[in-house]
Amino acid sequence: MSNHLQNRRQALQTLGLTAGAALLNTSVSAMSTTKKTNAAFKYSLNMSTIRGQKLGFIKELQVAAKAGFTSVEIWMDTFQTYLHNGGSTSEAKKIIAGLGITVENAIGFAKWIVDDEAVRKAALTQLQHEMDLLAQIGCHRIAAPPSGATGLPLIDLNVITDRYRTILQMGDQTGVVPMVEMWGSSHNLKKISQVLYVATESEHKNALVLLDVFHIYKGGSSLDSLPFVGKSAIEIFHVNDYPAGIAPEKISEPDRIYPDDGIAPLKQILQTIKNPDKPVVISLEVFNESYYKQDALFVAKTSLAKMKAITEGL
Repeated sequence: MSNHLQNRRQALQTLGLTAGAALLNTSVSAMSTTKKTNAAFKYSLNMSTIRGQKLGFIKELQVAAKAGFTSVEIWMDTFQTYLHNGGSTSEAKKIIAGLGITVENAIGFAKWIVDDEAVRKAALTQLQHEMDLLAQIGCHRIAAPPSGATGLPLIDLNVITDRYRTILQMGDQTGVVPMVEMWGSSHNLKKISQVLYVATESEHKNALVLLDVFHIYKGGSSLDSLPFVGKSAIEIFHVNDYPAGIAPEKISEPDRIYPDDGIAPLKQILQTIKNPDKPVVISLEVFNESYYKQDALFVAKTSLAKMKAITEGL
């Protein structure tokens, strides 16, 4: 397992309680209601944000809905644990509909990109199964990060493009689109320019990129690259923030914090990706140990309030 994936799944480091504690004396419900929803964006909760509370699949959905979210990103491992423990896709679909939420995307780690033929073959089987499950609950996207290929050697971008085209074609059969995801801590697909190349050279009408505020900083991409992506290639965008004083080469997943609690140029980024033709799903993805020690509903409500605040006036 790569260091990136370990960080992402376990959030091993601890950021102080400062950001969360600052909000404890404020009514988060009041914050959420006083900030208006911006029609240019759909507000989504990535379940990474409350993953540390270990609520389980259904409880995570319920917390998100109670906090006011109508869109979420789920994690495949949590979803499959629910299924292995007796849940079903039909039951999940009914619960999702009853809560009035849309599952916009799923976070998975199939190693579709790797050079090892046997590993990649198994990954494609895994991804096919995951896509089939997601289609049954009405989720039409899945993340396709460079899982398993975060270290050296570099894989030629044309080779990655061919492999991405393959999983896009799998998506044609299921109705679930894999979004090529940038990981700033990876050697492969760490830059905006690289995921853009793969998406455009795939020559597939459904190609999408999945970008992230944290990974733009971590991977050293210039914001001047962002307008070249094209609004049609971005349907979901991961939002978060990062504190001052940590260099890109030192910053890690658990350093992510709520939007506008750090120094990320969020307004500039969101103005750039804003699409006049359809709302962009902005999904809050953090892995903060201090948030995991707090009540999950409080964290979810804080997340929504923070997202509404940063989009106000855009």
